[in-house]
Amino acid sequence: MSFTNDQGAGESQVRSYSRSFPTVFTTSKGDLLRDHDGVSYIDFLSGAGSLNYGHNPEPVKRQLIEYLERDGLTHGLDLTTSAKLDFLHAFQSHVLRPRGLDYRVQFCSPSGTNAVEAALKLARLVTGRTNVIAFSGAFHGVSAGSLAATASDYYRAGLHGTLTGTTHLPYPDSPLGGYDTLDLLRRMVEDPNAGTPKPAAVLLETVQGEGGVYLAPPEFLRGLRELCDRHQILLIVDDIQAGCGRTGRFFSFERAGIVPDLVTLSKSISGYGLPMAIVLIKPEYDVWRPGQHNGTFRGHQLAFVAAAAVLDEFWADGPDGVFAAAVRAKGRELARRIGCSPAMDAGARLRGVGLIWGLDLSAVRDVSAGKISNMCFDRGLIVETCGRNGEVIKILPPLTISEEHLAQGLDVLLTVLRLAIEDAPTP
Repeated sequence: MSFTNDQGAGESQVRSYSRSFPTVFTTSKGDLLRDHDGVSYIDFLSGAGSLNYGHNPEPVKRQLIEYLERDGLTHGLDLTTSAKLDFLHAFQSHVLRPRGLDYRVQFCSPSGTNAVEAALKLARLVTGRTNVIAFSGAFHGVSAGSLAATASDYYRAGLHGTLTGTTHLPYPDSPLGGYDTLDLLRRMVEDPNAGTPKPAAVLLETVQGEGGVYLAPPEFLRGLRELCDRHQILLIVDDIQAGCGRTGRFFSFERAGIVPDLVTLSKSISGYGLPMAIVLIKPEYDVWRPGQHNGTFRGHQLAFVAAAAVLDEFWADGPDGVFAAAVRAKGRELARRIGCSPAMDAGARLRGVGLIWGLDLSAVRDVSAGKISNMCFDRGLIVETCGRNGEVIKILPPLTISEEHLAQGLDVLLTVLRLAIEDAPTP
């Protein structure tokens, strides 16, 4: 197969990842991708968080093949099927019950934005209120309701005038520094003359991915939970990217010891890169009437099969089991190695937890995250950028990445950083 930079000819200009990583990929396994020339790339992208368990994990692949060979349903609307029941049983047994959580599971149309839309609609239905609090730097999807809660002008372009019903507050950490968001929200809610309608819900990522890998402090999350309880405001955690083990715990909010009213999951909930999205709902807020929120593809049977398989494979030994501990250990090693690099002396800042990390290069003179990503790709490492202006290297390897490939990928990244810093012109 010949390759040119015009491989996207006929595809919309909206394509993005193919511009950053310009080759034709053909196969993938574990933490590696291979292109049409047989070149291997270490994966620090993980399908933007959709491949927490790596590419084509063998135990899951076997179950998918066996399911297809026995003619299991591939489409089922919201019919009761054996695949759905297996997933629900595994989710209760390995995720909810060991953490003392009592949620009902709503299956949505299969993208993360669909889960956010459903959660916002339900919160408004429950409370009878319409306003939602969201945060600077947030990304929740690009359908209209989710986009109203997404902060970036880039994604909101063309729809600004239609995106209503949301009030954005400063995230407790951001490129502008720390902020006492909790006090601001308290003043807005408790002052009848604040000029802001009492919200139906507060929607947040406890770890902002696209926003630059900023973490909400645990004390902020606990204070937010208490404030929402006091004023009958629903707390929604968008765990679409930071959930399913990415932070070293199955849910990102576990580190704060809180229980949200609604939780959205997508990306790696299917465990195999298959489309799937769910909303977890506290039983007292499950006020939906039959079919009141629906979708043709809310019953992706292959995703159910894969999701049950990864839960059985990786999460059966409890919240502090071997798999979760290994994720946290890899995260500590990653932070140690980058923390000791010359990039930190040059002004870089590292933020993260588990295996979601952001290396902020905004203060490093004449070194851009985009340039670093391109140089890494040329050396066999796929790593993307994020942040308000694409100034952050987002390090998102599969949770199952081998210690060898994690070390090799970090070798590439650190070498590229050193070369870029050395090549920067002297002031």
